[in-house]
Amino acid sequence: MVTKDILLKAYTLMCKARAMAAIYEENRPITKYVHSTSKGHEAIQIAAGFLLKSIDYAAPYYRDESMLLSMGMQPYELMLQLLAKADDPFSGGRTYYSHPSLKRDNMPKMPHQSSATGMQAIPATGMAHGIKYKESQNLLPDGDKPIVLCSIGDGSMTEGEVSEALQMAVLKELPILYLVQDNDWGISASGDEMRAMDAYEFAAGFKGLKRAKTDGSDFVECYDDLKSAIEWVRKNRKPMLLHAKVPLLGHHTSGVRSEWYRDDLEKQLADDPFPKLKKILLDLAESELNLLKIEAECKREIADSFDRAVKAPDPTPESLYLHEFAPTPVTEEKGIRSPEGKEPIVMVDAALFACDEILRKHPEALLYGQDVGIRLGGVFREAATLAKKYSKDRVFNTPIQEAYIVGSTVGMSAVGCKPIVEIQFADYIWPGINQLVEEVSKSCYLSNGKYPVQTLIRIPTGAYGGGGPYHSGTVESSILQIKGIKIVYPSNAADMKGLLKAAFYDPNPVVMFEHKGLYWSKVPGTDMAKCPEPDEEYIIPLGKARTVLHADDAAVKYGESMAIITYGMGVYWALNAAKKFEGKVEIIDLRTLSPCDDEAIYNASKKHGKVLVLTEETLRNSFAEAIAGRIQFNCFNYLDAPVQTMGSANLPAIPLNIGLEKEMLPNADKVAAVIEQMLSY
Repeated sequence: MVTKDILLKAYTLMCKARAMAAIYEENRPITKYVHSTSKGHEAIQIAAGFLLKSIDYAAPYYRDESMLLSMGMQPYELMLQLLAKADDPFSGGRTYYSHPSLKRDNMPKMPHQSSATGMQAIPATGMAHGIKYKESQNLLPDGDKPIVLCSIGDGSMTEGEVSEALQMAVLKELPILYLVQDNDWGISASGDEMRAMDAYEFAAGFKGLKRAKTDGSDFVECYDDLKSAIEWVRKNRKPMLLHAKVPLLGHHTSGVRSEWYRDDLEKQLADDPFPKLKKILLDLAESELNLLKIEAECKREIADSFDRAVKAPDPTPESLYLHEFAPTPVTEEKGIRSPEGKEPIVMVDAALFACDEILRKHPEALLYGQDVGIRLGGVFREAATLAKKYSKDRVFNTPIQEAYIVGSTVGMSAVGCKPIVEIQFADYIWPGINQLVEEVSKSCYLSNGKYPVQTLIRIPTGAYGGGGPYHSGTVESSILQIKGIKIVYPSNAADMKGLLKAAFYDPNPVVMFEHKGLYWSKVPGTDMAKCPEPDEEYIIPLGKARTVLHADDAAVKYGESMAIITYGMGVYWALNAAKKFEGKVEIIDLRTLSPCDDEAIYNASKKHGKVLVLTEETLRNSFAEAIAGRIQFNCFNYLDAPVQTMGSANLPAIPLNIGLEKEMLPNADKVAAVIEQMLSY
């Protein structure tokens, strides 16, 4: 039975939530930032907040202010967020109302949540996945049985990424409760327009997903059903979905008002949870006078809190630049790059050995993606033997779910795991871009530094030998537009190992592009990609370029030299082309594309006065052209010729035919022709 004390506490919070909704509506010129309220959803949300423990994790959605109140948040704190104030405890004035990111000892942990509807399902499932993994490795405190609550609207359940999350939850038997709040509306689209079935019916298709329904407007039923559901998930360590039917009694958001499209408000008012809870208390002999007193006190508190929040300071302009990234511990090159007596190894082995060392040393590390598991060890054998060494819990295959592979790392990182994941080919990254943009890249910045995402996302890339249009793409310029992530692109075995280690130890998300044509040095002219394996301590700080070929001092002195700025396969096109121009070409291997070593680029440009920026990507609107523009702007007075750029032909895809592939890509001969032209200036 729900005690009277709990009912009174719920009633008080419901009064506060209603007073908050009212004061926001009354002060629309002040509450100008778009927001949603929980009006009509309070019963299920308050019950959820009461029942979660401080060891648990939660992924609320943008209407869950009552859940936040029942977890222990104060109205004043939420108002600071509503008004985008400096002391907003979630984001410091950066993100929307009721978009939580909180890490307090006495409350459930809440990593950053985006506004991309339904997108929280994958990071939340990643949290449960991480918890399950830590349990399997005995990495949780004795006796702890944390669960994850993923709160979501019924309309969001139609998102494809939600299905990816549910699939993994049942496949891996994860301790997560999906709480679906169904108010029968999207924005102006009603349930019968958006879906063929509700979330409860939809969940029946996921074998192993326990499901239940509750009346989301009845606090007692909500509390009892949620208590049972949470206890079941906590005990059985398996997923469950609870479908709660609720009324939407406010606007969709402050920017999309109910009077513009709603014709069912009167009908939905019959399910208002507030008078229902009040009647229960009156039936339990609570005096109406006391309930009115509680309501009046709540209104006064909310008015006072709102007044204080309005007067609170705004963020300073300087705060805009804080928390793009968490500080990295890797700031200098360490270890031995070329140990004596070591035979050269290929790049793919350097990556394998680096991951082996990481997994051996760090039990919180795990590796997953398509086909990296025990049978194959990656389509390029880049994870060979690792699953046998470290178990299927640590190194495992995923379904063909790029969104889950990328987005789950947010949740994994939030619970203390350190995931290394793989997208099988660069051409297949696009289903994962939504998670990379909305969740991975923004988490550190929008949580004010509380939840950086520590993940390494490995992506084989590049064309050679007739790989065709879906296995040959180079996409770094598209990914470079995403701020809040770091991007590395090694061109040899030593850099592969040193950069992979640095990427793993960096507390921020790192995307590593790995050229398939360099993995085994099968492409003619790429033997220099093989290097003696660096020692276990070798590490390279991100953002530091390397000069792989120097020009002679005499050539520089007499203006007979030039610089090539490149990376990846471009390094070998440049090296082979430069053989025809001995002593006249300096080659800079960027190694890290973001952060980019602009100092090295500008120094080389000023030193030589003639610069070629070389890439494998299609050239128009590329990273290479952006670098060329920066050189022109910052080094104009030192240039003896326009900065040249060179890349693949501007076409939609790499053709399958090897002859056409060769025509499309740069090569050493094409680069040599440009060098000859530039040295003639």
